[in-house]
Amino acid sequence: MDLSPVYVSFKVALISTFINIFLSLACVYISMKGRGVRRVIDVMATFPMVLPPTFVGFIILMLFGLRSPIGSFLDSIGIRVVFTVLGAVIASSVVSFPLVYRSIDAGFKSVDASFIKAAKVLGAGSFKIFFRVMLPLAWPSFLSGVILGFSRALGEFGATLMVAGNIPGRTQTLPLALYFYVEQGDIEMAWLYGIIIVAIALAASLSIEFLSDRFVLKKENQ
Repeated sequence: MDLSPVYVSFKVALISTFINIFLSLACVYISMKGRGVRRVIDVMATFPMVLPPTFVGFIILMLFGLRSPIGSFLDSIGIRVVFTVLGAVIASSVVSFPLVYRSIDAGFKSVDASFIKAAKVLGAGSFKIFFRVMLPLAWPSFLSGVILGFSRALGEFGATLMVAGNIPGRTQTLPLALYFYVEQGDIEMAWLYGIIIVAIALAASLSIEFLSDRFVLKKENQ
């Protein structure tokens, strides 16, 4: 059994998740500046979720292809996106970003306003309140968003296929490997990769449930 799709999938998912953590925190922080800004960010953050992944991949392909200004510029400095791991990371990041952002944003919205007011009275600035007060209180939602985003990036298919292709050992992720073996008629190998995907998804679901139970238990004991 070729384990390179497992390695590529985890590599892409981990990098995508780290990117989405920083982007989500930045978006949530900026959205706190006003309702108008929040609405724009909410719409833009949700957009990739309602679009077909293949169309998302097509947009990324048009933006970073060699015929586009961005793609040709990046290629001139030695950076290529299409048919590379970088392309897979961008595709997975875009598709999984809404899950990470929405979960983290929901956690920050649930923070009791009295804690924020108390921090302001004590002289804390907005940046310090965000990271030292709100983030610890929104930690369960933050972790749930990270797990969901990682799982979604790990299972991304359509956009990744459009941008990065299905190159064994380079850009072939678990869903692409599953598709490849089904197409080839090798059902046994397809089942093996499918079992790995199900095991990862189950582990992610159990992790979210465990975090939720711990958070509820902690609140009941307070």
